[in-house]
Amino acid sequence: MDSLGVYVHIPFCVQKCVYCDFLSGPATRQRHQEYVEALKREIERESAEYAEFEVKTIFFGGGTPSILEAEEIGGILDCIREHYRLDPNAEISMELNPKTAAGDKLTELRKAGINRLSIGLQSADNAELKLLGRIHTYEDFCRTYYQAREAGFRNINIDLMSGLPGQHMESWVQTLKNVLALQPEHISAYSLIIEEGTRLYDRLDEYPPIPDEEEDRQMYQETKRILAEYGYSRYEISNYAKKGYECRHNMIYWQRGVEHIADYVGFGLGAASTVKKKRWRNTSDMEQYLHAFCPEKHFGRREPGQQDSQRLSAAEKNRKEDIGFQPQSNRNLSKEESGKQTIKEDVEELSINDCMAEYMFLGLRMMCGVSKAEFAESFSKSMDEVYGAVLHQWIEQGMLIQEGGSIRLTDAGIDVSNVVLAEFLL
Repeated sequence: MDSLGVYVHIPFCVQKCVYCDFLSGPATRQRHQEYVEALKREIERESAEYAEFEVKTIFFGGGTPSILEAEEIGGILDCIREHYRLDPNAEISMELNPKTAAGDKLTELRKAGINRLSIGLQSADNAELKLLGRIHTYEDFCRTYYQAREAGFRNINIDLMSGLPGQHMESWVQTLKNVLALQPEHISAYSLIIEEGTRLYDRLDEYPPIPDEEEDRQMYQETKRILAEYGYSRYEISNYAKKGYECRHNMIYWQRGVEHIADYVGFGLGAASTVKKKRWRNTSDMEQYLHAFCPEKHFGRREPGQQDSQRLSAAEKNRKEDIGFQPQSNRNLSKEESGKQTIKEDVEELSINDCMAEYMFLGLRMMCGVSKAEFAESFSKSMDEVYGAVLHQWIEQGMLIQEGGSIRLTDAGIDVSNVVLAEFLL
């Protein structure tokens, strides 16, 4: 039976962070409820396509999934259990903001089936958190972390971010040590990327200076050194884990192109999928998404005595309150053969070149690298036949190293990984 990873996108948050370019934003409580109903209908409607799959991982991402009620998260999980084959030992993760989950809610989430938390801390310095627009303090995080342990969570990841405005090596090292004292099973340590269109990008001159490239590199090196001292193994460029606690869901994304590696399907607004060498994403337009699955509730339902103009006016009022999700014009949805409206966009069949490229540039993010034998078995071509010149170039420059039958990034290669990995696109 084929394996499947499931991603569930919850696009809502209390307040969008200044660096965030994800499909997310604040919305009304009514919109939360409408979205959950549409999401469950999407999950049910698509289930026939995955009758021969077994779900190995589920990941609730966002946004801030913990903004929903525990009962709503449980309802989504129940829907998956009802319509899909779920591995009894499936990893079921949820991203969590410390300000949106207290003790009782954490207990309910654990009972609902969530068995892995990914808590977004980013920094243990409250001044840095405030600059980022985070709604929580370090003290909020600590309270939530301890309550999660009391609720029975034995697999917790903590998200951290270096290279922040005004951040120096001392504050970053202190953040690492504060987190390590808690002994989480997994730590994700990313360097801030300032994306165009974010508030931070638009108002960068209003913030303290960000660390320069050399200081950012030193922070990265110090992260690797300190986490290794505490027994964390770096298994991917930005991810560290105690033995046996690597994120199984993310491994699906990074280990692509091989027949026996799981496919993944995304449910919800803007969610991406890659299944059986076909890739697509869902619409990013909230109005279209809701209408596709709940037409009788969204624009389609008329209250007794309500005229069309009144109904649309009410919908427009609700839309204006959902400031994170303005409608996108000129986006036409096709029709499926069944006559149901589809939300799938940018559908493409992956070529052999696409699959080989993904195998290389995603697999090389892993510290174990990529296997020449596995490449040949998967694609009926040798890695040297396809990438010989690129491999030779980066090995000569010390960015890649061959060990036995595997190729991996060196420490120098990791420092410029975006440049190195881009060379494997065909």
